[in-house]
Amino acid sequence: MASSKLLASTLRQTLLSKFTATHHVRPLSTTAAAAAVAADYHEDTDGITMKGVKISGRPLYLDVQATSPVDPRVLDAMLPFYLSRYGNPHSRTHLFGWESENAVEAARSQVASLIGASPKEIIFTSGATESNNISVKGVLHFYKDKKRHVITTQTEHKCVLDSCRHLQQEGFEVTYLPVKSDGIIDLDQLRSAIRPDTGLVSVMAVNNEIGVIQPMEEIGQICKEFNVPFHTDAAQALGKIPVDVEKWNVSLMSLSGHKIYGPKGVGALYLRRRPRIRVEPQMNGGGQERGLRSGTVPTPLVVGMGAACELAQMEMQYDEKRIKSLQERLLNGVREKLDGVVVNGSEERRYAGNLNLSFAYVEGESLLMGLKEVAVSSGSACTSASLEPSYVLRALGVDEDMAHTSIRFGIGRFTTEAEIDRAVELTVHQVEKLREMSPLYEMVKEGINIKDIQWSQH
Repeated sequence: MASSKLLASTLRQTLLSKFTATHHVRPLSTTAAAAAVAADYHEDTDGITMKGVKISGRPLYLDVQATSPVDPRVLDAMLPFYLSRYGNPHSRTHLFGWESENAVEAARSQVASLIGASPKEIIFTSGATESNNISVKGVLHFYKDKKRHVITTQTEHKCVLDSCRHLQQEGFEVTYLPVKSDGIIDLDQLRSAIRPDTGLVSVMAVNNEIGVIQPMEEIGQICKEFNVPFHTDAAQALGKIPVDVEKWNVSLMSLSGHKIYGPKGVGALYLRRRPRIRVEPQMNGGGQERGLRSGTVPTPLVVGMGAACELAQMEMQYDEKRIKSLQERLLNGVREKLDGVVVNGSEERRYAGNLNLSFAYVEGESLLMGLKEVAVSSGSACTSASLEPSYVLRALGVDEDMAHTSIRFGIGRFTTEAEIDRAVELTVHQVEKLREMSPLYEMVKEGINIKDIQWSQH
């Protein structure tokens, strides 16, 4: 026995020494893991270098539509459920499970309260993408014998559009409603698109790219009139504008945690009970969340989302007022020093924290590369392998050259006046610098109408 143990130990050491000679072995520590991930990250007194780009320090964060920082008060609520109250909320036999279950139910009430729903109508998911998938595919699959048609808009989030395309491949029909030049749908077109076999209307409340707010109450009224379920992706609306499931008359609503200063990886689905709307589950398993979303509910994340919703309910009015003044400061600051600045989407019907601007006579990629000290997003796809402009801006009828120069500035709860002023300064400087190099801008200043020019190939 002892000899076999000795042989096994010798063999293991021999193999390990051979392995380490040919492979670089990192110790099993969180520090090593972080170092492995940030292999191309370098920070010194001169600044930060990452992905081949060098900047003087960490950029200003103005990309709140992509994700928001976790509010410290949300983190405080979450930490006990990582460190000491770590029970599975579905464990029925001991205190650890009971206290986790109570925390999940309390969070369910907090989410429900923010949208004017009953806690029994809230299903926790991994995020708005999953909620959208359950809504679009789940409803049509459940009612597939009688309902074969979906209505949505051309400016929806990718996960709704892709879910609709998936249904089309299964033989369902989808109507993609166009939007007007301000990004708002035409209610008469919606009304005329509804058919006897329409099983769902899906329209997002606040657009993630241009921030326009759709006329939710009017859409809900039309759906009620024709007795068609109404789904909305409210990820960008929750906690930012007043949301009321009764006033809007929605049957299903998708919500996200990380857009409202909560954690990533958690979301919710509102599912109306009266009149009841049924969905086919997209995840099979232990039957958690009333059988609609199997899988262990992640207590810390759910608690974080609940806390974020409660904070949003308390601070929404204050946040809205403050963000509105910062948005005006940013827009006025840019417009005072630059001409040819266009706001994409309606200026009246929009969430103030989303400001999508196009800068005429500037090349989009160059503008983004020059704004490395400001974390902003491009409304166009010019940062990816594709040079196609944003499908949302194309749906608005924005000229391709203007769509390529769009920048989305996201203003949030923790954005400061100093950050806005610095963003204005950097944006103005970069646009002026690029326009100085642009022959098109020179021609415009000389009074030449570029659109009238007949370009010839050589």
